[in-house]
Amino acid sequence: MSTLHHEHPVHEHIHGPACGHPEVPHGDHVDYAHDGHMHRLHSGHWDECEPDEHSVHEGHDHRHGEGCGHSSVLHGDHVDYVHDGHRHAAHDGHWDDH
Repeated sequence: MSTLHHEHPVHEHIHGPACGHPEVPHGDHVDYAHDGHMHRLHSGHWDECEPDEHSVHEGHDHRHGEGCGHSSVLHGDHVDYVHDGHRHAAHDGHWDDH
């Protein structure tokens, strides 16, 4: 799965372990959930870290939801669940990888 490389304009806040925004492991980096989207540090600036394709997580029988044991993070108009270094989102009866 690839992600868009879209620089987040005028981002003066510096994300880090104590910044107050949720840290979300994402492959080889950490995203920060901020204002309903994900930011990542890249080459001295902050990028939006959003998938550019629909990727179904196959064989995922666990049902995420309140009290499921996984961290949740607001992402646009839905909630993602952080699971094994990536995010899952409910979509049309299955779970997507983000």
